[in-house]
Amino acid sequence: MKTVDGRQWANREDLIEHSGYGGTTLKRLWRDRRANGHPDAREIDGVMHWDLEEWDEWFARHRERPRDLSGVDRSGDPDEQLPPAGQARVLGVDPARITQYTRNPPPEWPDPVHVEELRTRIREYRTRAQLWEWVDNPVSGFGTKGGRPSGSGVKTSEAKAAARIRLAVEALAAMPGQKAGEVAAALAERHGQSVDTWKRVITQARKQAQQ
Repeated sequence: MKTVDGRQWANREDLIEHSGYGGTTLKRLWRDRRANGHPDAREIDGVMHWDLEEWDEWFARHRERPRDLSGVDRSGDPDEQLPPAGQARVLGVDPARITQYTRNPPPEWPDPVHVEELRTRIREYRTRAQLWEWVDNPVSGFGTKGGRPSGSGVKTSEAKAAARIRLAVEALAAMPGQKAGEVAAALAERHGQSVDTWKRVITQARKQAQQ
């Protein structure tokens, strides 16, 4: 901890000890600062530091954000090990969200209790108890804007389709000259769903562009 002009400045190790949260969680909160309003850092002796009083005030607000957990399924055996589709049903989200969580985990996302190795990928299992504990942790961001859509947590079919078409349009613009299958493979890798699904979305996006 550093003191500058009478104010305390904490580096990340200081914040870990001060907050009780792990370094991975704090790094993700900093990574998502544009969305969550995380305070700016100041470099002291070549190391990032944060004004501790300012950070405490922000973190308290961050934890107290209104959250909607009404779409979470609290039924069933807490120790049941669920594949991604089952995890999505418990959380009330699209299965693609679980794929995104696996590739880019949100704060405090639990480690799998079991990993199944398939021919082309792995399948991670988590228990209902792990998922309930995670959504109840305010640092997870689940149930807030950016953590999960409000209401039931599941977008309408129309909204999903529009969002996928928008992603396809952006990918086509970013990958000129690439075949539809190559663009679809890239979208599937980034956002989940099958390559065939994204091929159909790309076809629809091209039709709309021609209209």
